[in-house]
Amino acid sequence: PLYQLSELFAVPENTTKNLDFTMSGKGGKGGKGGKGGKAPTSKKAPQSRSSKAGLQFPVGRVHRFLKQSVQHSQRVGATAAVYTSAILEYLTAEVLELAGNACKDLKVKRITPRHLQLAIRGDEELDALIKATIAGGGVIPHIHKSLINKSTKGKKGAKF
Repeated sequence: PLYQLSELFAVPENTTKNLDFTMSGKGGKGGKGGKGGKAPTSKKAPQSRSSKAGLQFPVGRVHRFLKQSVQHSQRVGATAAVYTSAILEYLTAEVLELAGNACKDLKVKRITPRHLQLAIRGDEELDALIKATIAGGGVIPHIHKSLINKSTKGKKGAKF
């Protein structure tokens, strides 16, 4: 209660009813005066450009590679690296998703070059985009139409 506080701090009894505990100063947010604003100790942790863009691919590294690949006098904009990283991340996610589906079809848990080959060659747009030979990918299974059911047309009752 209030009488215990007055005994502890030796405050006269007539002033205990009108105690004002508001702090003086400019603004209630802290800092060195002014109209509030940020406190001097609330410094943000550095944030990577990849996390700012919401990407997994490294925007800074892609930017460095882009700068190395152009001529010395040319400049590379900051958004070029973000855009390129987003494209690379999308293509990677697309290929990995299709390769994962190929793994599920074959009841295997690990993606191998064969699964990548099946995924890329099975998709029309990725097949047109990626013209490279995949080492260890094998070939796509294909039987020509003229070779299918040729023996059963001429003979009805023949057994093999």
